[in-house]
Amino acid sequence: MEFLLDIVNIPKDDPVAFTFFVGYMAMAAASVFFIVERNSVSDKWKLSLLVSALITGIAAVHYFYMRDYYTATGANPTALRYIDWTLTVPLMCVEFYLLTKAAGASKGLMWKLIIASAWMLVAGYIGEAFNPEGGSTSHSVTWGILSTFGYVYVLYTAWMGEVAKLAESSGNPTVQKGVRTLAWFVLVGWAIYPIGYMCMPGGWLNTGLGWDSTNVDLFYNIADAINKIGFGLVVYSIAVNSDK
Repeated sequence: MEFLLDIVNIPKDDPVAFTFFVGYMAMAAASVFFIVERNSVSDKWKLSLLVSALITGIAAVHYFYMRDYYTATGANPTALRYIDWTLTVPLMCVEFYLLTKAAGASKGLMWKLIIASAWMLVAGYIGEAFNPEGGSTSHSVTWGILSTFGYVYVLYTAWMGEVAKLAESSGNPTVQKGVRTLAWFVLVGWAIYPIGYMCMPGGWLNTGLGWDSTNVDLFYNIADAINKIGFGLVVYSIAVNSDK
């Protein structure tokens, strides 16, 4: 019982523990919102809202466990975080397919985005979790570059590739604006993750500038909440406004 009390203690002077708890509550609340609001949009957008609810719901469950892990150990919950990302990031990419489906998006596009995002995360996990003790720069850089291939593919597809072209051909200004906003999330919002990766032992920012992973969880928590809830709110805005 004493252990259980320890793991849920949120120290008032620990912003990382605080953001784990806030992230958990915010994403749980967002899931409820998206599920409730799903009944207020037209049928063609209901699946998009459901996926948004799944993204924040899965994240909320993982944040519940990551909060306990962090408060009990003070360590970065690397495995739990990558499990969360491996489930939620491909779902975020599925949103691009769902939003452009009416304009002719194929399931092939959806699977390419899923595979690229999964590759990005699996390579990143290998680079971070299986780096030799003390941090090998060659290991970190190799797997970081391999991970970047997946990220660049998603980024290109959202900004200039098939997703961008389908959004433009949809003739729907709301969809066009929404897809471009989601592309900004990929470009700017997702940028925090490779920065955090390079702060880990052996990463370029760690070895070159001396940056460490002390506050990486703080930035990861804030970025996760903004990216996942923000993605869903953009999708919700499209669903509400596109048929007006």
